[in-house]
Amino acid sequence: MSITLVMRWLIGWILMWRLPRLPDIAVVSSPKVSVLIPARNEENTLPHLLTALQQQTFQPYEIIVIDDQSVDQTALVAQQAGAKVIQTSPLPVGWTGKNWALKTGVTASSGDFLVFLDADTEPNKDLLRRLVGTVQNLGGLISIQPYHRTERPYELLAVLFNLVGLMAIKLGAKGGVAFGPAMATSKDDYERIGGHDVVAGYVVEDWFIAHVYEKAGLPVSAYMGYGQIDYRMYPGGIRDLIDGFDKNFATAAGEVSWLRMFAVVLWLSALFWSAWCLPASLLGWTTFGDPSLVYTVVLYLAFAIQLGIIVKPVGSFGWIVFFFPIPVVFFIGVFIIAILNLKRGQIEWKGRTISTRWTKP
Repeated sequence: MSITLVMRWLIGWILMWRLPRLPDIAVVSSPKVSVLIPARNEENTLPHLLTALQQQTFQPYEIIVIDDQSVDQTALVAQQAGAKVIQTSPLPVGWTGKNWALKTGVTASSGDFLVFLDADTEPNKDLLRRLVGTVQNLGGLISIQPYHRTERPYELLAVLFNLVGLMAIKLGAKGGVAFGPAMATSKDDYERIGGHDVVAGYVVEDWFIAHVYEKAGLPVSAYMGYGQIDYRMYPGGIRDLIDGFDKNFATAAGEVSWLRMFAVVLWLSALFWSAWCLPASLLGWTTFGDPSLVYTVVLYLAFAIQLGIIVKPVGSFGWIVFFFPIPVVFFIGVFIIAILNLKRGQIEWKGRTISTRWTKP
C-alpha cells in the first residue's frame, strides 16, 4: 500500500481506539428514579424492555410509557407489564413526536432523577444502577450508545453508519455528546436547561440537548453500551433503515467537530478506494496506482480485518465486513438521499413530516 493509504488506514485505528463503557459507580442513598419510555406503535419491542426493567438490581420508583398516538396495542402491552401509561395530546406545531412525548412524560413524573429509554432498548440487570450512580457522581447529562444487535441480513448494511457516527465524536466523561436511546439526568438539571421545550422541533434531539446542557455549564458524558444495553435498530425493514439514517444524516451532519470529521473523511476515502480496487483489478476496470491483484488483495484485506476488529464492540455485523463494498455503496446512496432531503427541508418519519431546518440552540 502507498504511504498515504497506510496513514489513512491508521486513522481508523486512532479514531476507534478509546470506546469507554459506563463506569461501575454505586448509587448513593435511595433516589426516586422515573424511567420514561416514548412509544409510538411499539407493541413488539416494549415487552423486551419492560421485562428487563423488572429484573434490574436497582428498581426505579416508576416506569412511565408515553403512548404517542399509537394505532397498535402499545398501551395495552405496557399496562399488562405494570407500567404507568400516559397518552399524548395531539402534536403541537413546532414539536417532533418524541420530544412532545418526553415532555408529557416528565410533566407526569415524580422522580428526582429521569432516565429516558427508547422502546427498542434492552438493558442488562445493572444498567439502571450504573446509570443513576454515574449521574450522581458526574452530574449533568449521561447517555449510552447501545450495542447494535442485528438479526436479518439487511440490518448489516448499517455497519458504516455506526462506525462513522462514533468516529466523529469524543466519548467519555464531559465529552459533550449525547445518545438519545438511553439518557439520564437529575430533574433539577433538566429543569435548569428548560427541558425538551428547548429542543422541541429537533429530529436528532440528543445532539442539540447536549449543547444546551453545556451552555448551562453542565457536563455531558457519553459511553458505549457493549455488554450493558443493546437494541435492534429499524427491525421494520430496509425502508425503515434508510429513513432512519437519512433522518440522522440530514439533521446532525453539521454538529460534529470539523477536525474529527476531516479525519473521518480521510479514512472513508481510503475505505472507498479499497472497495473499488479489488473488483476493478478482477474485472479489468480502469484504476489508478498499482493495479496488480496482489496489491489490491492486500489493500482489501487490510480494511476488512480492520473493520472486523473495530466494529466488534459496536454491533453484531459479522460477515458483512469481508464484503464491505456492499455497505459502502449503501452508505453513499443514503448519504445522497440525505443531502437531497436536507436541501428540500423536510423528511418523512413514522408517518409524520419533519423539518430538517432548525437553528442551533
